Amino acid sequence: MNMTKLIGIFVVIAFAQGVRAELKWEQTSVELHPTFSDKQAVAHFKYENVGKTPVHFESVHASCGCTTAQTQKDEVPPGEKGEITATFNIGGRTGTQVKTITVQTDDPDQAHATTQLTLKAVIPQLLELQPMFVIWQSGEEPKPKFITAKANKDAGITKLDVVSSAPYFTTKVDRGSVPNEFRISVQPKDTGKPTYAMLTIKTDSPAGAPTFNIAVRVMPPALSPGSTPASQAQLPAAMRRAEEPVATASPSQ
Repeated sequence: MNMTKLIGIFVVIAFAQGVRAELKWEQTSVELHPTFSDKQAVAHFKYENVGKTPVHFESVHASCGCTTAQTQKDEVPPGEKGEITATFNIGGRTGTQVKTITVQTDDPDQAHATTQLTLKAVIPQLLELQPMFVIWQSGEEPKPKFITAKANKDAGITKLDVVSSAPYFTTKVDRGSVPNEFRISVQPKDTGKPTYAMLTIKTDSPAGAPTFNIAVRVMPPALSPGSTPASQAQLPAAMRRAEEPVATASPSQ
């Protein structure tokens, strides 16, 4: 009797394994190389149900809000193919970006029920700007200061346009000492009062390329402990932060 029961159990297990659903993925990792003007990077993860019963998608979640993932269908019959489309919104990001998509199905075998898909996007940097923040101390001689802009050699950039948000600062662009390099000169009219402006930097190539922003400012006079002079109180909030603010030059969309 015990042997009969044991054989029955083996038969049930073998039958269950023979009829279970199973998604076979063509690939679970995709590397993309978007161009300078691309706004999105889209990956296609193809699959096929190689099992004997339908597969149902229970959830598909991306690792961050900048990535979305969509299934073509909620149910995949045996032998049917399909794909999950993952869309990564590039925004101002550059360099190597890795995003994951977790797919959960109703496969009773936990080893196959959850699959992690990986989207890797290698995004070229259009411009490298240094320094990323330009300041003059109160009362400092209002000499021009310089920003170096190094353009990606594959972008075909021949010209930069730089516009200040405040006429208090003047700008000028010259070619650098090496190919694909530009030198941006920034100068305040004077440094007798605290002033803030945003420089908008635009390239002539490629079409549709984002602009870049860099902040420039004349610092307020040094404060004595506990004092807040009127000139300091009237500054924008961004200028009333710590004396050594951290700022980055990033593409504005």
